[in-house]
Amino acid sequence: MKYIGIDLGGTGIKAGVVDEKGNILCKADCPTGVERGYEAVIRDMAGLCEAVVQKAGMSMDDIAAIGIGLPGIYDPATGLVPFCTNLHWHQVPVTAEMHKYLDKPVYIDNDATVAGLAESVAGVSAGAKVSIFVTLGTGVGGGIIVDGKPYSGPHGVASEIGHMITVVGGELCTCGNRGCWERYASATAIIREGRKFAQAHPDCAIAKAVGGDLDAITAKTVIDLAKSGDPDAAKLFDDYVTHLCVGLVNLINLYDPEIIALGGGVSHSGQFLLDAVNEKLPSMVFYKTMPYAKIELAKLGNDAGIIGAAMLGRK
Repeated sequence: MKYIGIDLGGTGIKAGVVDEKGNILCKADCPTGVERGYEAVIRDMAGLCEAVVQKAGMSMDDIAAIGIGLPGIYDPATGLVPFCTNLHWHQVPVTAEMHKYLDKPVYIDNDATVAGLAESVAGVSAGAKVSIFVTLGTGVGGGIIVDGKPYSGPHGVASEIGHMITVVGGELCTCGNRGCWERYASATAIIREGRKFAQAHPDCAIAKAVGGDLDAITAKTVIDLAKSGDPDAAKLFDDYVTHLCVGLVNLINLYDPEIIALGGGVSHSGQFLLDAVNEKLPSMVFYKTMPYAKIELAKLGNDAGIIGAAMLGRK
């Protein structure tokens, strides 16, 4: 059977026809147009499904199910998306709206969760009984995969790993709490600390790298300087890796995964990041003499959302 996977984002919608093994057979995309309201966006999602099936030379009869990955929470008990900040959605009946246009089973989950599912089917975590995907971007998201299925919990929020509180009374998070892991382990955290340091030390290499325009500092600015051996950037990066490893070891202690796959913008630093994590993590793991999760780089990139969403419907 074939499946349709939809990767719904704040600016664009991507859809693809995917086979049982997670191979994308055909893709299509369109703008989201959030300002038009959820009805128009969901109508376009349904239209994109029909378009990508036609493009693949198939009909909807060839499709077993439709999966949707979105940047928010889905409540399987009600069929509603309680909130999806990037889309300005609150209590949106996505399943019912999709069924106005397409008579196919619809499965929905968080975008990071479906990316983790994709990695477990066709990526670096393939074959693992328990794996976790961690995306290190603007925030920190995650996907927990057990026996080939995403674990999102009875309320659909089990994979919100970025909101583990790792620093009591720490940085204010966008969620309203303080000290959430994503305030310390995201690309945003590196940017914040880089700008703070450059403001206090205007002659540092970080400030010079952006010509004194501190708003131009990115995570890549800091990481590239750390790679080149700048001591200030190296210290900031080491502090970042410490916070990252605190969350990773919590996940290891909770779930005992075989693999933790790192994705998102910070993961583009590649082996430099892996080496730093693998140097620091062993001293933090509880069972010193037992095997623990391999830390790997996710490999499916931008296709993970389509593949993982499609695999939600695979039985």
